[in-house]
Amino acid sequence: MKTSMKTFYTLLLMLFVAAPLAQAQNSDLEVLPMRERARVIDELLEDRIKTVLPDLMRRTGIDMWVVVSREYNEDPVIETLLPATWLAARRRTILVMYDRGGEQGIETLAVARYDVGTTFKKAWDKEQQPDQWKRLAEIIEERDPKKIGVNQSKHWGLADGIVATDLEEMKAAIGKKYANRVVSAEKLAVGWLETRSEKEMAIYPHIVRIAHEIIADGFSDKVIQPGVTTTEDLVWWYRERIRELKLITWFHPSVSIQRADPESFDHLRSFSSRPENNVIMPGDLLHVDFGIKYLRLNTDTQQHAYVLRPTETKVPDYLKKAFDNGNRLQDIFTNNFKEGRTGNEVLKLSREQAIAEGIKPSIYTHPIGFHGHAAGTTLGMWDAQGGVPGSGEYPLHLNTAYSIELNAATYIEEWGKEIRIMLEEDAYFDKSGVWYIDGRQKEIMTIPRVPATQ
Repeated sequence: MKTSMKTFYTLLLMLFVAAPLAQAQNSDLEVLPMRERARVIDELLEDRIKTVLPDLMRRTGIDMWVVVSREYNEDPVIETLLPATWLAARRRTILVMYDRGGEQGIETLAVARYDVGTTFKKAWDKEQQPDQWKRLAEIIEERDPKKIGVNQSKHWGLADGIVATDLEEMKAAIGKKYANRVVSAEKLAVGWLETRSEKEMAIYPHIVRIAHEIIADGFSDKVIQPGVTTTEDLVWWYRERIRELKLITWFHPSVSIQRADPESFDHLRSFSSRPENNVIMPGDLLHVDFGIKYLRLNTDTQQHAYVLRPTETKVPDYLKKAFDNGNRLQDIFTNNFKEGRTGNEVLKLSREQAIAEGIKPSIYTHPIGFHGHAAGTTLGMWDAQGGVPGSGEYPLHLNTAYSIELNAATYIEEWGKEIRIMLEEDAYFDKSGVWYIDGRQKEIMTIPRVPATQ
């Protein structure tokens, strides 16, 4: 075994040793030091180039992929191809991936002044060829590709990274013959972003576990004092906790309350106009929307907790029933995932089945991975329950990850109104079906926690 592979598996072992330790102690979640994270990121990238990219290029019929980006105007794809120590492109960075066919695999070149990590080797000597674009033209002519993919996309911003200036200058430099072979790499870029490797999926459960544990810590009497703590206090506790762990979030968390009052659920308000100083009280049903980014992979989770009244030792049965409706909607939805089905087809089938079972559904699931709202198949939006043009028409592929995001509405007689159980859990879709990367919430948490004997 090569030294680099030994390093990878050693670090992987550290991750899995850390996971149960973190769950048991529930205090200091273990994350890798920055230097070790960089090693893992770089080895994951090298592995993806070898194991993921060849199949994608052949599936989409593109034998040369050119990714161009200028410093501080990064193509979203190039950020997934740079080494861990590169925080941005440098000057103009041009990466070329050429499928040599068969067992030869993908040739990776950097039309840049230096190597781009260990994966993309320097292929431009400015002293010999002062013009960077002309050097790219030479590389193309030497390899004579049939299709040259560039990142242009109507439906996915993440796959639309080449800017007009670079595209114009590139086409002029490579000449009419090869400019006519330039095609949109939309499906290749989306495939690259949405497909998870085996090694990534060995690590992803630990990342989601960290997110779950942080949520559980916040939804506890260690953090929440009913009658004193506000939803904004809890939101900022989550932000501080993420920083304490030397992690980052890809969006600002939110905490909301549903309770026995006249106020009805409003989706727009839940996202944009939440009260800043909503004091958490006994009898409240709390909801959190929370995500972290670690080792270049993102999480996105929504869970619930109930604040026990002084006379209560468990969640009221009417809330348990509502929560069960949410879990059932998850099951209906994920059971409809089939390779080749479009997001709109899965959405339609799932809504029809849920409604037939007496559940009031709203489904708005998205891919997850290198980005929180990632490229891939969109399965509904909260304001587009009839289907989503473009990304909703894209078929499901295996080895892709999703945030299973949805809500089920249930009328609560005791509160005299309808409430929403809003759930979101990260899951993976492969030949076995859909499975939750670190499980899913099946019961509403209580604040304070109730011993199992009660």
